[in-house]
Amino acid sequence: MTVTAATELSDLRSFLHGLPGVDKVGVEARAAALATRSVKTTAKAHAIDLAIRMIDLTTLEGADTPGKVRALCAKAVRPDPADPSCPHVGAICVYPAMVPIAAAALAGSYAHDSASAPAEGTPGRVKGGVHLASVATAFPAGQAPLEVKLADTRSAVDAGADEIDMVISRGAFLAGDYRKVFDEIVAIKEACGGAHLKVILETGELATYDNVRRASWLAMLAGADFIKTSTGKVAVNATLPITLVMLEAVRDFRDRHGRQVGVKPAGGIKTTKDAIKYLVMINETVGDDWLDPAWFRFGASSLLNDLLMQRTKLTTGHYAGPDYFTLD
Repeated sequence: MTVTAATELSDLRSFLHGLPGVDKVGVEARAAALATRSVKTTAKAHAIDLAIRMIDLTTLEGADTPGKVRALCAKAVRPDPADPSCPHVGAICVYPAMVPIAAAALAGSYAHDSASAPAEGTPGRVKGGVHLASVATAFPAGQAPLEVKLADTRSAVDAGADEIDMVISRGAFLAGDYRKVFDEIVAIKEACGGAHLKVILETGELATYDNVRRASWLAMLAGADFIKTSTGKVAVNATLPITLVMLEAVRDFRDRHGRQVGVKPAGGIKTTKDAIKYLVMINETVGDDWLDPAWFRFGASSLLNDLLMQRTKLTTGHYAGPDYFTLD
């Protein structure tokens, strides 16, 4: 741990409340201005393929079945079966109980990176393919004892997940118990072993941009590999201004600590136009380093079909019908 990090952790409250305040008017104006940028022709084709590669294709419903998960895995690997040039998505994301089903369905199609060795018994994985993410830690509310959250995490990793999406204890954060939130993230990060940890802030419940900035820094100081906006299960999910605040946080964190952290907006991102707005924001705010699925993901399953329709339009000159691709 660096001297700077040790100083920040010695009094989390003082450090987090000492962060510069977010200019609400300024951040919303900046996000609105970036959203007006247009991307055309070749650049648009590149943006569409990049956005596809950044998607965490997700099913998180009580009615999920093995058949639905297998079908989603097949779509993740070959989003457009008629066009082998179409890239695969970044990851599949499922509940822990469905991880063994997804791991078997994706066997041979994806890989842990060199820092994330597969768990013993995990199906073989091919470098550069679809990752397997699992929500854990009593998703989406996070209202469970730490022991339950740790067991949930270890179970998902042991079953084959190489990415864990955890939820923070928003009640503890809003009550000012930053140390409890920090310690839980540290413990869950340890339980992940080699799997990457995405920390869901549930920004729609944090009330202010200042809280979003504080929660972002808290998660990164605790060891998050990614910070994620939302569960997708609340009224307000990802927005451009909230994501802008988080991008500025990861940029400033890397400048201060030398460690890069990814960002994942989730919920409410449905169209190609939406996705391109986020890609423009990345380029203008943090630069090319984050324009990669290793550092930016979309938690937006319904987005994929619109991207595929727009991609078909660019390559063939006409739109595919909305029922040309499977509904997920």
